Amino acid sequence: MRWLALLLPGDWLIIGLAAVLVGLSIPMFWQGGLADRAIIRQEGQIFADIDLKARKQIEVPGPLGTTLIAVEPGRARVVSDPGPRQYCVKQGWLMRPGEIAICAPNRVSLQITGRTRVYDSISY
Repeated sequence: MRWLALLLPGDWLIIGLAAVLVGLSIPMFWQGGLADRAIIRQEGQIFADIDLKARKQIEVPGPLGTTLIAVEPGRARVVSDPGPRQYCVKQGWLMRPGEIAICAPNRVSLQITGRTRVYDSISY
């Protein structure tokens, strides 16, 4: 610990700035980039492709009824769905590229995408 006495105030400033820079770069490099679009599919076809900078509510018709999707800056979620188990509603807010909520009985899905493609162990 004697080496700590050798650090000057400018050294601490550089160490602090480096730590902040690393912290800010984690979402961009480690988690597949930042989310920028929400893709809504109905029966496998693209129903809407929405920029995540907007604030919207979209009603998507399906075989069981209407699925309501909310989009806010940087995130999106399924608000309501006529399906019996509500799994897609329980997913909550989707914020990272690659996240998806699937309302299988109503054949509607919501996927978040970014500039970079995210891979998992299945698609790799």
